[in-house]
Amino acid sequence: MSTETALPVLTPGDFASDQEVRWCPGCGDYSILAQMKKVLPTLGVPPEKTVFISGIGCSSRFPYYVNTYGMHSIHGRAPAVASGLKIARPDLSVWVITGDGDALSIGGNHLMHAIRRNLNINIVLFNNRIYGLTKGQYSPTSVLGQVTKSTPAGAIDTPLRPLCVAIGCEATFVARSIDVNIKHLAATLKRAAEHVGTSFVEVYQNCNVFNDGAFEYATGRDVKADSTLTLENGKPLIFGKNRDKGIRLNGMNPEVVELGKGISEDDLLFHDEKAPEPTLAYLLSRMSYPEFPEPIGVFRDIDAPRYEEVLGDQIAAAQQRGKGDLQSLFSSGETWVVQ
Repeated sequence: MSTETALPVLTPGDFASDQEVRWCPGCGDYSILAQMKKVLPTLGVPPEKTVFISGIGCSSRFPYYVNTYGMHSIHGRAPAVASGLKIARPDLSVWVITGDGDALSIGGNHLMHAIRRNLNINIVLFNNRIYGLTKGQYSPTSVLGQVTKSTPAGAIDTPLRPLCVAIGCEATFVARSIDVNIKHLAATLKRAAEHVGTSFVEVYQNCNVFNDGAFEYATGRDVKADSTLTLENGKPLIFGKNRDKGIRLNGMNPEVVELGKGISEDDLLFHDEKAPEPTLAYLLSRMSYPEFPEPIGVFRDIDAPRYEEVLGDQIAAAQQRGKGDLQSLFSSGETWVVQ
């Protein structure tokens, strides 16, 4: 007879905290929170083994609203805190919740190194292309010419593309979803959680107070079919209300073409999220509206060594040499006495 104890069946309610959710009415953060609470019970990880770490910003209130361990940390430093935790406690499921301002301005350096190390953590970046908590200044992802409180004559900085940053840092899992596309968002979060290594998910999130409608082209019922492209591994890049448009390569450049006019599906670019070389994923991350439909879904999903595992192996190898002596370490090597 087995003596194993069956794990209790978890529900979204098990991950809901008793704190009042305090975002602006209509904020896209509510949808992301709701989908996260739906996904967490399906992962087989109990609340006490789950940790949410955030920086500063509207999105960073997230740890208060889930019934898990968590930390509302320092502006931009959530990836560093999460890295330390994962190294010390590799048994925990660690999530980083951040925003476009928090992650890509003051936190850019920390984000970059967390991604390249490929720790087994999940990073979810809420992108609303504005600073919401500080009341409407432009952010690193604000579009050129955007008029905000801090750019009254229009933003002149070239905006960062979060997925380009992640892929450039050799991210092993990269995806994008949209706050109101709830089924797609839930499926994307689940895929991210199941990935072993750093997962990076950008979520287009509407700030209905300071940047309302920033992603209307990707969410509007009458336009989204022509302005977004859902990625499917092994499938051609097809989009449009009538599924009659596609993306093919013209040399090294993507171009929009119409099917049925001497062009078949075989002429199109096929998606390969498992490609070890990130060139295709990077090309897709560069496609933006209105020149191209913007891809949503999983751009890249590959396997690579995890930082905390390799570090653990190094520590184990060092311990095999014998018990350490801190005082001997301090007095060894190139030491000298100053008279």
